[in-house]
Amino acid sequence: MDDLDLRDLAALMSVARHRSFRRAARELGVSVSGVSQRLRDLETSLGVRLLNRTTRSVAPTEAGARFLAQLGPALQGVADAVTDLRRASAVPSGRLRINAPAPAVHLTLAPMLAAFCARYPAIELDIVAETSLIDIVGAEYDAGVRWGEDLAQDMIAVPLGGMERYVVAGSPAYFAKNPKPAVPGDLLQHTCLSIRFPNRSVQAWAFEKDGHSVQVTPPCPLTSNDPAALLRAARDGLGLIITFEGYVAEAIAAGTLVPVLADWCQPFPGPFLYYPSRRQPPAALAAFVGFVGEWRKRNR
Repeated sequence: MDDLDLRDLAALMSVARHRSFRRAARELGVSVSGVSQRLRDLETSLGVRLLNRTTRSVAPTEAGARFLAQLGPALQGVADAVTDLRRASAVPSGRLRINAPAPAVHLTLAPMLAAFCARYPAIELDIVAETSLIDIVGAEYDAGVRWGEDLAQDMIAVPLGGMERYVVAGSPAYFAKNPKPAVPGDLLQHTCLSIRFPNRSVQAWAFEKDGHSVQVTPPCPLTSNDPAALLRAARDGLGLIITFEGYVAEAIAAGTLVPVLADWCQPFPGPFLYYPSRRQPPAALAAFVGFVGEWRKRNR
């Protein structure tokens, strides 16, 4: 079976259906000699004569007729499978699994999900929020989302959004009792609230101004892996928070949080969608990548 060629089987079916090498050759788009050679090769491979040939006619042998009776449904099944595959590629469908850290899910992916799902109702989108760096291929994800410094070099990376920045902020009640920090070093005298990562490390408070980089480790009586919990504690006056601007923009606009050290918080590129290099990515992934490009243009 390993040395059989589907093209030889298709040639046999066509010759048997038309009872003619010439008409079969026309249907297959090859020469008459090419069809004849394929049939000779097939009979040699199987060790059985499949067709009786005369100068005027061609017809299946008894063995050939039995073989054709079984072969027809099998070849039709192959044709149907190919048709279904092409139809699925034309209309993106199936499951699309994406792994992303919570801030990227909340601030970058979430705003586009309703529009994407409305355009591609046949795609089952599964987004898992996870901060830890993982092997998306080994974990059976189609794609992941990370910031540039965490991207593997062998991945294709597509920007998901524009520039982002961190913001340091506290409530009016907190600043009623504490002076506003003027430089990053002043944070050592403040109560700070910080993200704790799955590996138990605490988020670094990193700053940059006029080409100078500064990193401080302020006292943090409250740490959490949940940005929403820290944001609520900051609004309640417990201490200062450093987080993505998108998390605090509404609170700052409403006056429930006050930003500080703005001149030390420089913008940086937003997250990237990344996935393994493939000549033909799954249709659902290709649809999402194309949608992301359109989304970025509309919201640039």
